[in-house]
Amino acid sequence: MPRVSRLILVLGDQLDLRSAALDEFDPESDAVWMAEVAVESTKVWSTKPRIAMFITAMRHFRETLRGCGWRVVYHEMGAHADFASALRASVDELKPKQLVMVHAGEWAVQRELEKIAAELKVPLEVLEDRHFLCTTGEFAKHAEGRKQLRMEFFYREMRQKTGFLMEKGKPVGGQWNFDHDNRESFGKAGPGLRVPPRRFKPDAITQQVIAMVNERFAKHPGTLDDFDWPVTAEEARLALQDFIEHRLAEFGQYQDAMWTNEPWLYHSRLSAAMNLKLLDPREVIAAAEKAWRDGKAPLAAVEGFIRQILGWREYVRGIYWRFMPDYLERNAMQAHEPLPEFYWTGETDMRCLRDAITQTLRYGYAHHIQRLMVTGLFALLFGVDPKRVHEWYLAVYVDAVEWVELPNTLGMSQYGDGGVMASKPYVASGKYIQRMSNYCSGCSFDPAQSTGPKACPFTTLYWDYLLQNEPVLRQNQRMSMQVRNLARLDESQRGAIQEQAKQLRVAYSKTCHT
Repeated sequence: MPRVSRLILVLGDQLDLRSAALDEFDPESDAVWMAEVAVESTKVWSTKPRIAMFITAMRHFRETLRGCGWRVVYHEMGAHADFASALRASVDELKPKQLVMVHAGEWAVQRELEKIAAELKVPLEVLEDRHFLCTTGEFAKHAEGRKQLRMEFFYREMRQKTGFLMEKGKPVGGQWNFDHDNRESFGKAGPGLRVPPRRFKPDAITQQVIAMVNERFAKHPGTLDDFDWPVTAEEARLALQDFIEHRLAEFGQYQDAMWTNEPWLYHSRLSAAMNLKLLDPREVIAAAEKAWRDGKAPLAAVEGFIRQILGWREYVRGIYWRFMPDYLERNAMQAHEPLPEFYWTGETDMRCLRDAITQTLRYGYAHHIQRLMVTGLFALLFGVDPKRVHEWYLAVYVDAVEWVELPNTLGMSQYGDGGVMASKPYVASGKYIQRMSNYCSGCSFDPAQSTGPKACPFTTLYWDYLLQNEPVLRQNQRMSMQVRNLARLDESQRGAIQEQAKQLRVAYSKTCHT
């Protein structure tokens, strides 16, 4: 194979034709380098949907590049175990003068590629990933001198910087945030009839990937029987159009609601496409804003949706790169319990967890409240080591890239960072789940009870969490009301709750995944 001048490294979450790394691509002398490596599927026990999502999207992107007449050096699964061996093989063969890439989405991968390039003595140019609306340098400037970081203030700056939902320098509608108009439950009637999300039938490439994953990763959790994700830029735009037309208008009102056997509800299904860079966040935000200006969706729904992208998505990336690599090891609440085995099977008597986990293993998806206030909440109350929770979230979701998953899990969900991401631990009893879903209907546990055979484990562990951490939580003003409620418990009630919580941990710890 002829030598190349520049070898452009494209990772599995960088499938962007407008990438800065491709700006000056010369088809006569340059080549794009891509590699499927098994370690990326096994360093955490990745589910079949997550593995398939990344690989089929990569192979489709390869074909897009080749369709442009570009040379692509592509290592398929099995050729090399890791990035180091794959890149060494290509450098030995092609003798490039330079390696070029945009910044990786994972700290360890970035360090690994920099180390390999240094060992091979080939210059590596690392470019800013302009997919994002805020650079890491801009976030560092925002964070400089602040005792506490809060997404709301960052979000307002991003609105002003980009002009989204702004008029004459002020937020449209006269306020920045419309949370009070959102986050309702469905009530007893349920979500009613809705247009189902657009599905994308696996083509020949995806079918080949599904077969490969089922064979090579047969022992990994999850199933590919329902795999229908958008895996190209064209499909991602169709998915965006479908969301804007059929679900955006009700998104805000019901964004926190949950319902048995209803995985999608009014959510967008766009996070995986954005995180793999098949879809530009500017395009998504602009489409949502246009829907409001055209009178097709209320401002509260549109603002709530845009805040998740322009606010949270950009904010968590800033947090990740500001605090890594030490962030990964944070454990502010000193939680050390193992992760219960049912997280990998869904086999539990708790109906909410059974539904959310079974759905996750089936589709590689759960919406943000299922993640935060069902699977995440139980792990927090149970006292699971936040790093183990992080590894599970990274393994099971098709949209999981470490820069976005880690702060949301370790920080927001588990409060492992001690308040960097969230101003308080997001803890609640089973009554929250009862209010926001129908999960408790027909469940063998009663969310109103904290002790006894019918006691909901969420409720038992909630009160135990407050009791265990009362001295720390008393110092947090936002937890004052919850901590004050402990005064309602006499000594016998406290002892009964703590004993039942202890028995729960013993029972669930007997079947833990290691």
